[in-house]
Amino acid sequence: MTNIAHKLRVVDNRQLTSKTWMMVLEGEPGIITAPGQFVNLAVEGKFLRRPISVCGVDGRLITLLYDVVGDGTLEMSHWPVGYEADVLAPLGNGFDPSRAGDSPLLLGGGIGVAPLYQLARELVAEGKKPVVILGFNTASDVVWEEEFRQAGAEVYVATVDGSHGTRGFVTDVPACSDPARTYFYACGPLPMLRALCSGMAIDGELSLETRMACGFGVCMCCVVQTKEGPKGICKKGPVFRKEELIWK
Repeated sequence: MTNIAHKLRVVDNRQLTSKTWMMVLEGEPGIITAPGQFVNLAVEGKFLRRPISVCGVDGRLITLLYDVVGDGTLEMSHWPVGYEADVLAPLGNGFDPSRAGDSPLLLGGGIGVAPLYQLARELVAEGKKPVVILGFNTASDVVWEEEFRQAGAEVYVATVDGSHGTRGFVTDVPACSDPARTYFYACGPLPMLRALCSGMAIDGELSLETRMACGFGVCMCCVVQTKEGPKGICKKGPVFRKEELIWK
């Protein structure tokens, strides 16, 4: 499907933690075609749209998780039920579930947990046994732990301060180094993704988080270096295979 602008109605928009919100949009089915894609939301008074990862898809409903980090996302947090959002979708290339093997590992850091949820659901539906490791700074930041578990995944949590789950990062959870894992999918801060690329013995895919302007490859402000040359994250990504990326 070519990315086009949609008018989607807000049916839920609630605060989950001190900084993380969940928004549910309703529109025609089939807008999102792959787990790991994102949408670009127009915010009144702002020149640039806000890129937000798609967390879940249920028929006509699209669930988004987003952190309030500036004026744009703050404005989004005030959108009431019934608000008609101007949404550009679908954007980006998503994860490839066919590479998962029988026991894939899904690793999310902070708001990077969002695009992994729909992937986990699809993997479970295919008879796979995904292991999910979610990383946060502290217990009060934890989101979507039970949702992943209810989807059928085996779930672990790491917090930097040790207030919930394993103390440390996602790489400190023993399940991360289990030789039974067949493939990995990850999304989170760049230091986390860099550590996974250098430390994981298995192949995998990474969804890169970055600032984007246009969202569909015209402005070239979100370029990443790959072995095939520079690529725009919004157009060629946000998902890249581990072996494609060059880390400086």
